[in-house]
Amino acid sequence: MSALSYLHSNPVLSMALLAIFSLLFGSFFNVVIYRLPKMMEARWKQECRLILEQDGTDSQEHFTLSYPHSHCPHCHAPVRAWQNIPLISFILLRGRCANCKAGIGLRYPAIELATAILAIFAAIQFGMSWHTAAVIVFSWLLLVMSMIDIDHKLLPDSLTLPLLWLGLAYNALSGTVPLQDAVWGAIFGYLSLWSVYWLFKLATGKEGMGYGDFKLLAALGAWLGWQMLPVIILLSSVVGAVLGGMLLAIKGRDNAGTIPFGPYLAMAGWIALFWGPALLNGYLTFAGLPPL
Repeated sequence: MSALSYLHSNPVLSMALLAIFSLLFGSFFNVVIYRLPKMMEARWKQECRLILEQDGTDSQEHFTLSYPHSHCPHCHAPVRAWQNIPLISFILLRGRCANCKAGIGLRYPAIELATAILAIFAAIQFGMSWHTAAVIVFSWLLLVMSMIDIDHKLLPDSLTLPLLWLGLAYNALSGTVPLQDAVWGAIFGYLSLWSVYWLFKLATGKEGMGYGDFKLLAALGAWLGWQMLPVIILLSSVVGAVLGGMLLAIKGRDNAGTIPFGPYLAMAGWIALFWGPALLNGYLTFAGLPPL
């Protein structure tokens, strides 16, 4: 019996291995969420110095995903291997640095746990298959982009564009969504928010969203096809209205600041991946139209 056949015949073991594998990725995603924006900032500063023909260097220019090694932000003590085990180390250390006892944010284990939950949920819904692997990658990228957008109001091209191309490539290989629908989904996804952006800017003189939002919706269209775009836009508006209203109620209008739209698009795209066709056909039936 091959290893793959053995895993298929032992779903509990398969889920356990998937959970462990996902937690390890969740730990890496914490690094990406924290360091990728800093790397981008260092690169922008370097480009500005070159344009202005200024000398000098920035210590952040050498900041990468692997360097410097993980350390406590308070006392700068290095994080040892046993202190970096996803979830377990946080529990053993009781949420505090082993050296200075400063608190470790709950967000780190929360992202690790969310990474595992997304993977296990996909496996439960679709079973162990290549489609499940694609769904997991899709979900993980949306999680990382959402957290970066919450922190920095930024959706990096290094994440949105690979998500778009992966969606087109996957549909070209699998046929889950016809490639023509995926291509038009990418085109219409980008142009729809691009049009809203310019209409809002011409009417108010202000920018209502960033270009990263256009690219994210284009990526969602590449994965799910143009038919799901109305569902995604509607869901993101509803989710944005609910969560944005809660944020305003908690922080107050003067303290809420700019609210990123990327996480709402990501949540809507994730919902549409699992339940989009049912939601769309339910709406069409309610409206008296034939389902797709």
